Amino acid sequence: MTDHGHSQTDIAARLSAPPAAGHLRDAIYGGIDGSVTTFAIVAGVAGAGLSPFVIVALGLANVLADGFSMAAGNYSGTKAELDNARRLRQVEEDHLRRFPEGERLELKEILRAKGLSGATLEAATEEISRNRERWIAMMMEGEYGVGAIEPHPLRAALVTFAAFLVAGMIPLLPFIFALPQAFALSAVLTFGIFFGIGAAKSHWSLAKWWASGGETLLIGGTAASIAYVVGTFFAA
Repeated sequence: MTDHGHSQTDIAARLSAPPAAGHLRDAIYGGIDGSVTTFAIVAGVAGAGLSPFVIVALGLANVLADGFSMAAGNYSGTKAELDNARRLRQVEEDHLRRFPEGERLELKEILRAKGLSGATLEAATEEISRNRERWIAMMMEGEYGVGAIEPHPLRAALVTFAAFLVAGMIPLLPFIFALPQAFALSAVLTFGIFFGIGAAKSHWSLAKWWASGGETLLIGGTAASIAYVVGTFFAA
């Protein structure tokens, strides 16, 4: 858990900084899916007893095609969220022009739900409604649950693709370099990536690093095991 300063200077600097959309979810999502899907292909093909060349060909195709597909899907989904937030903002702007008193009543109810009452509630409603931007921001958060931070679709897509590419290449390295015991080494490297991603994720959660790493390792290992077992059904 990371602490931050609570001096007047620290607080002013922290709250005055422009809000920014983080990309932790995009990186974790891309990294886990890249390593899981690529090693699933490696495990399935190895289980079927096919050549390392086939493993590398299918693995590279997965890293590039599936990575791009995930990035494109993340771009579309993030852009849809952004478009919806902008649409809702236009709705609120229109309502403020047409129904200012009704919007004022809604603002008061939002503040009441936050625990304000009496003279404090009236004063807060009056103060916030004097500033149009603050008013709209409060309505967006209170009425629709939309925060002030706007997502960045292209940046989210690039982070997802980069994480998928890096994590997805690792299971292929022993086969690309024709190392002995390539499948066993690929499994060790991939399971290490599973655990490493989970352990890193614990920095932004309350879970212990070993518990978070073990959870991700269990998820990825289960997917890889299923793929390997299915591949053995087609072994020559």
